[in-house]
Amino acid sequence: MKILIAGYGSIGRRHLNNLRALGQTDLLLLRSHRSTLSDVDIQDVPVETTIEAALAHQPRAVVIANPTALHLDVAIPAAQAGCSILMEKPVSHSMSRVEELRRALTSGGGVLLSAFQYRFHPGLRQVKRWLQEDQIGVISSVKSHWGEYLPGWHPWEDYRSSYSARVDLGGGVVNTLCHPFDYLRWMFGEAEQLVASTSSRGLNLPVEDTADVLLRYQGGVCANIHLDYLQRPGQHDLLITGSAGTIRWSNTDGSAKRYDPIHDQWEEVRPPEGFERNTLFLEEMAHFLRVVERQEAPLCTLEDGIAVLQLTEAVHRSAREGCLVKF
Repeated sequence: MKILIAGYGSIGRRHLNNLRALGQTDLLLLRSHRSTLSDVDIQDVPVETTIEAALAHQPRAVVIANPTALHLDVAIPAAQAGCSILMEKPVSHSMSRVEELRRALTSGGGVLLSAFQYRFHPGLRQVKRWLQEDQIGVISSVKSHWGEYLPGWHPWEDYRSSYSARVDLGGGVVNTLCHPFDYLRWMFGEAEQLVASTSSRGLNLPVEDTADVLLRYQGGVCANIHLDYLQRPGQHDLLITGSAGTIRWSNTDGSAKRYDPIHDQWEEVRPPEGFERNTLFLEEMAHFLRVVERQEAPLCTLEDGIAVLQLTEAVHRSAREGCLVKF
């Protein structure tokens, strides 16, 4: 299977190395040569600089790992050519060409997997099982908190020039750390309304570095999502409060915990031995290869990706206009 990887930043390199680990050798890169990464690990990989030249190699699958605002420039022609796509999150920085991508996939016949790797996290999967089993009763509130210090992400480059910090490339903390919008929707369904506030005071960037979002889902669950580029040390966790207990998940150790108030004790489920951050990406890629072979349906579809994009657009609108957004 020939696989094209579009973009050779940190996530493109990760996907390439994971494909190699899964035994894939027929790889091709589409890149601008503006990456700050060393070329040492890709001396044996053919490189093209235009999507037209890359598609001439007839790849069967394409991994979209270039900056957010450039996703659809690659994804639409790839879909028209019949390729199946692993689309890094978010789908795009706006909804303006999403319908064109949808039509291209239909006409080309390929399949798209939205790359929200936290769907593969064993701790969050355990949280979802507890919710499905009604283990903590009626849910009253949900809090997802994710803070990470952007200048420390890629020490080899100036964070101010990274896509995460640039308006023209679709950066900002809401787009870059949009995973909670996906995994909360996965657990609680469609949002009914939201209101948001954002700030860029912390790092003085042209994009927001802090966001607080209040959502209400159609089933009545209320949730708060906090995102920031500032917190040291980093923190990513989830708290769910119910009428019959509490659930906590921490990305630090991957554990999921459920409090049983009747017996006044916590049940804790930890990830399997050997689990690490890259396990999520490796399992996601293995799933994608099975999706391409039509052995499995995508666990996170284009429509799931579009739903998150609609939420992030609504966050920006609410923060800009100071309004409540209803869906």
